[in-house]
Amino acid sequence: MIITVTPNPAWDVTYEVPALVPGEVHRVTRAHRRLGGKGVNVARVLAALGQDAVAILPGPGGLAAEAGPGPAGTGTLALDVVPGLPAIRQTLVVHDGDGTTTSLWEPGAEPGPGTEAALTGRVRARLGEARGAVISGSLPPLLGPRTHARLAALALDAGVPAVVDTSGEALARAATVPGVVLAPNASELAQLSGASCDGLRDAVAAARALLPAGPRAVVATLGEDGLVAVTGDGSWHGRLARPLAGNPTGAGDAAAAALIAGLAGARTWPGIVRDAAALSAAAVLSPVAGEADPADFARLRADVTIRKVA
Repeated sequence: MIITVTPNPAWDVTYEVPALVPGEVHRVTRAHRRLGGKGVNVARVLAALGQDAVAILPGPGGLAAEAGPGPAGTGTLALDVVPGLPAIRQTLVVHDGDGTTTSLWEPGAEPGPGTEAALTGRVRARLGEARGAVISGSLPPLLGPRTHARLAALALDAGVPAVVDTSGEALARAATVPGVVLAPNASELAQLSGASCDGLRDAVAAARALLPAGPRAVVATLGEDGLVAVTGDGSWHGRLARPLAGNPTGAGDAAAAALIAGLAGARTWPGIVRDAAALSAAAVLSPVAGEADPADFARLRADVTIRKVA
């Protein structure tokens, strides 16, 4: 079983429209609404691909019932809701006909007293049966920036591999945890390292500079350029021959799902990179975040090129 932690969950709402024109009235051709947030999205992708996943998150009473059943797949998805957040924010993604996405993200509600301690306790209780942990997404107000780092350290101390996907100060704190795997995008990596990440060479250099502080690996997603994993034993770049048109909103979450599945299965880094590149590309083909078709994943995996980066 793999656990994911989402400190700031959201109702993910996606509107599909023929074209988005500022100042105009739009008729939505299709709408999607479901519980999300980065860690929930990771868990949903894992379950669809046959992994058993538990998504731990703070929320109001009745949230699990309101969210409904997990995705169809050979794995299972369970929601483990820790009381604490009085309400769940909403994230709105508008996806138009030419493949452009526009996102509007609400801030999270203020959690009640003791929420962070309760979340930590629930993670600790689950680690005995966990094969991997992903701590991802933003933080609601009043939860400290050390939250991701503390939870990752808790997992690693229990012998469970941990991936952190966040940004800003929370990412900087997590980057000091020995053994953690960081999963930033190019802009998050640039902010963290203070260096330009305009291309593969820059991203590799920026990621390598972070390794002495403690990370086991830095896996940077680079958009149409695929992704690169930088470790103490080498660096590997994976990408498709041609970029795909679609909705990139959940691509990073799908990459994190592939990372933790590979780490939990003790796979080699080239294999992990291949899976992460293919699964993130499969997510682009889905109209909503937190979804990847296993058939697309299998097909795209054969199209990923892997090379070792000097």
